[in-house]
Amino acid sequence: MKRLDARLCSLVLVDCQARLMPTIDEGPRVVANALLLADAARLLGVPVLGTEQNPAGLGPNIDAVRQRCASTLAKMHFDACEDGLLDLLGGVPEVVLAGCEAHVCLLQTALGLRRAGREVWVVADACGSRTVADHALAMQRLRDAGARVVGTEMVLFEWVHDCRHPAFKQVLALVKTR
Repeated sequence: MKRLDARLCSLVLVDCQARLMPTIDEGPRVVANALLLADAARLLGVPVLGTEQNPAGLGPNIDAVRQRCASTLAKMHFDACEDGLLDLLGGVPEVVLAGCEAHVCLLQTALGLRRAGREVWVVADACGSRTVADHALAMQRLRDAGARVVGTEMVLFEWVHDCRHPAFKQVLALVKTR
């Protein structure tokens, strides 16, 4: 069974836009988990990228997300791959996804990544939709499409893999802030 390897991953935070987040079911939890992932990724050398859907209309990502991203892709397609995400990712074979909306942009980006041959890990508790039903349907569709649906702590502990990892204590400290 495949395990996440931080050396092979990039983290993509999809459309955590300030105007959108207040409408997302459990939006504060989604953002907190996305930030936790980003903080751990940075400790472990995992590149962090962001996307923004139609930023002229929906505005930018929330500041805390923007600050953690090495770059942010402005996009008009719901599938970020159609606006250049694959170029930003380079040859990274595995992508961890979190963000919004799970049943629209996150789903279509994951499907685009799968079509491009990438292994996709979707962090369910760091993804949001306006309704619980849309989130649940998105997670099922993603699983059916071959994405691996995981939780925030699953990702973090698979990335460090071992309690002797040099960054283990720092990652554990992040987890304890949940």
